[in-house]
Amino acid sequence: MQMTRNAKILVTIALMLGMALAALDTTIVGTAMPSIVGKLGGITLYSWVFSAYLLTSTTTVPIYGKLADLYGRKPLFLFGSAVFLIGSVASGFSHSMVELIIFRAIQGLGAGAVQPIVLTIIGDIFALKERARVQGLFSGVWGLSSIVGPALGGLIVDHFSWRWVFFINVPFGLLSALILMFSLKEQVERKKHKLDYIGTLTLSISIVALLFAFLQGGTSWSWFSWQSIGLFAISALLLAWFLYEERRAAEPILPLDLFQNRIIVISSIGGVILGTLMFGITSYVPLFMQGVKGGSATDAGIILGPLLLAWPIAATISGKVVLSYGYRLTALVGTALSLIGVGMALLFTPQVSLPFIIVAMVLIGTGLGFSSSAYILSVQNAVPWNLRGVATASTQFFRTIGGTIGVAIMGSILNAQMAQRFAPIFASYQQVLQHLPKGVSPGNVLLTPGVRETLPIVLLHQLQAALSQSLFWVYLLLFILAIVGVVAMFWLPGGRADQYMYKDEVIDAAEQQQSEVVMPHIG
Repeated sequence: MQMTRNAKILVTIALMLGMALAALDTTIVGTAMPSIVGKLGGITLYSWVFSAYLLTSTTTVPIYGKLADLYGRKPLFLFGSAVFLIGSVASGFSHSMVELIIFRAIQGLGAGAVQPIVLTIIGDIFALKERARVQGLFSGVWGLSSIVGPALGGLIVDHFSWRWVFFINVPFGLLSALILMFSLKEQVERKKHKLDYIGTLTLSISIVALLFAFLQGGTSWSWFSWQSIGLFAISALLLAWFLYEERRAAEPILPLDLFQNRIIVISSIGGVILGTLMFGITSYVPLFMQGVKGGSATDAGIILGPLLLAWPIAATISGKVVLSYGYRLTALVGTALSLIGVGMALLFTPQVSLPFIIVAMVLIGTGLGFSSSAYILSVQNAVPWNLRGVATASTQFFRTIGGTIGVAIMGSILNAQMAQRFAPIFASYQQVLQHLPKGVSPGNVLLTPGVRETLPIVLLHQLQAALSQSLFWVYLLLFILAIVGVVAMFWLPGGRADQYMYKDEVIDAAEQQQSEVVMPHIG
């Protein structure tokens, strides 16, 4: 896709704004939720504010990716942005938790389009050499927005109203859409398409059932209850129907031929593991900091800073490594560094030093940055333009699915371990247990500063050790998955990345070298 220098700069700015909003919304709401519950009530529905957004944004990713291949990137990005902003405004005007959950689901329907299509447009307008650098820039936007989100959410709640957590999306979202509308010119072949309605429906319901089972299993009901078994069965049956339908559909929503390509298969496996590591570390290391080390909620958030800063820096560097040494070496470096970092997490005890934790976070962040760039670039270069959208979306889809399911499984492991270890400790301190404030369960005493300070020092140390030992099994699962990730990367092609470019990419690269248009220096 040939574009002028100024047009590329404007499109890049628009895409950065869209990416920043998508990243910001994943973290800013969490900070505001205690205040939202204080105003609207409905604490029993607390988790559904996040789950509704997660369900709709995850389910729609492959659908948007395919539609972007059929009808162009710009109309789908603009549609997704519009739905996201409508959901944001409606969420800001919510008067009950039920309303907020419904509007967050609408917001998620739009968010599912933003990140995969942003990455797809990058693949369209930049050749391989520039794309490797620009991917690092966008990883930086994601990391910085994730860091800023919690602080910005707290600032808005403290000085304005929680409703502005959602309203703040509107001006930036509109600016992003307007810039892209006038700057991005696409040439999409206009022809009648036969949409894969059955495939879309079966895939969507299958994913919803699967995520719902993992989100609620072990909490709202047991894993072996009829609810869990029923949801898993529905998900499996609909997935089988989906696979059958995709072999027959004229224009399948997720072409199964994609997975005959070894690069896409291995990158998808890597995406699942990357999502699990990312969600697992960002969910349970803050718990360790607050519950075991006795830090504040702010300390628990700050400890992720080294990870979120190392990721974009590594992603920028990895672009050069991919060009010079190929996908395999880049992905191996990334997965190996993540493995070392997660291995260090196995040594997290109440006595572990802060520098040790920081080094582990830096290694994990660096590893995730290297591997994520390798997966995205390898997939985009392995397919033609008319499959790039769905291929890029598939990497994001598998990453989110891996993270969602992984965190649910880790939560079950942690709950089981804590129940086993906390019960005998509190059995020796019945008087303390009887005098816990209303609403504070034994499992939450380490996370409630006012209660924590009243605990006998011996009991406090025993509970800290018990939580640390319980978290060890979570980190062990992550360590095993990291090993699988390293092994899987040996199946990625070796050699220079340009040896595996799809023929359309080779033509585009040759045309770009002959063009007199000067590429913008970004990053």
